[in-house]
Amino acid sequence: MTAPRGRTGRPPLTEARKTEIRREIARAAVDLFVSQGVTSTTGEQIGRAVGLSARTVWRYFPSKESCVTPLFSEGIHAIAAFLREWPSGQSLQEAVDRWLVAGTGIAGGPDRSTVGALVRLTRTEPGLRAVWLQTYDEAEPAFARALAERAGLPADDLRVTIRAAMFNAALRAAVEHYAWREQYALRGDHAQGERTAAETELEATLRQALAVASEGVK
Repeated sequence: MTAPRGRTGRPPLTEARKTEIRREIARAAVDLFVSQGVTSTTGEQIGRAVGLSARTVWRYFPSKESCVTPLFSEGIHAIAAFLREWPSGQSLQEAVDRWLVAGTGIAGGPDRSTVGALVRLTRTEPGLRAVWLQTYDEAEPAFARALAERAGLPADDLRVTIRAAMFNAALRAAVEHYAWREQYALRGDHAQGERTAAETELEATLRQALAVASEGVK
C-alpha cells in the first residue's frame, strides 16, 4: 500500500501577492514605455525588470499595453470609494476637502508623476489609448452603483446612469488636462517648483470637474 502523495512545488500565491505582482509589472512597463517607447518594449524586457519570465507576464496580462491597467484602475477605484463615502447632505467641496485632509488623496493610486507620464503616452500610443478608455468604460457602472447607493435609487435608474457618465467624463478630462499641464511644467529652469504647482493643480482641476458634474446631485 502506498502513502498518498503530498502536494509538491511552491505554495499557491495569495491574491494579495498576485495584486502586488500585477502592480510591479505595471510600473516596470510604464518606466520602459516612457524611456524607450511602447513599440521598442518587449514582454521579455518587462519581465526582466521585475525578475519574471515573459511567459509569467503574459499569464497576468494579454498584451504589453494592458500591463498598465492596474495603474489606471487604482485611481478609478479611489474615486468610486470616494463617491460611496460621500455623505448625503454634505457638499462635494466639503467631502473632497475632508478626504484630502485625511491623507487619502482624491487621485488615489500611483504617484502623480507616474500617472502624468502614462496619460501623456495615451495621446501618441493607440494601444495605450484603448486601455485608458476601456478603463473608464468599465468604471462607469461602478460610479453608477456608488451614486445609486448614496441616493437610494436603483443602479439602473436613468438619472444615476447620466450622473455617472458625467462624473466619468469630467474625471477623464481633468486627468488628461493635468497630464499635459504637467508636461509643460517639467520644462525650463524652474521645473521642480512648477511641477509642484502642476501637482497642486490636479487637485484643483479634479475639484472643479467633480463640482460641475455634481450639479443637481443632492
